[in-house]
This record gives sequence, structure tokens and C-alpha cells, in this order.
Amino acid sequence: MFEFDQYLGFLAFLTILTIGFWLMIFLITFVVPYWIGGSLIERFNEIKAEKKAKRDASTH
Repeated sequence: MFEFDQYLGFLAFLTILTIGFWLMIFLITFVVPYWIGGSLIERFNEIKAEKKAKRDASTH
């Protein structure tokens, strides 16, 4: 059916495909939400600090 070098190529293809699949699952389920969530929290804290700075500047 397969010669040995074709078999090794097929195994390499399956290995790369499997690694890519699990990498995409990891990125989609963990890294991207963590990245987006962290940036939203950071932006929220910046907006809060800007409002506080304006409020402090207007009272003094």
C-alpha cells in the first residue's frame, strides 16, 4: 500500500495537522479571550482614571 517514505510523510502530515488543530483550539478558547478581556479591563481602568483626573482638576 504505502512505501516507507510515503508512510513517514503521511505521519508527518498527520502530526502537523494534529498540532495545528490543538494549537487553534488552545488559542481560540484561552489566549484570545484572555487577551481581549485584559485589554478591556485595562481600557476601563484608563477611562476611570481620566474621569477621576478631570474631577480632581475641576475641584481644585
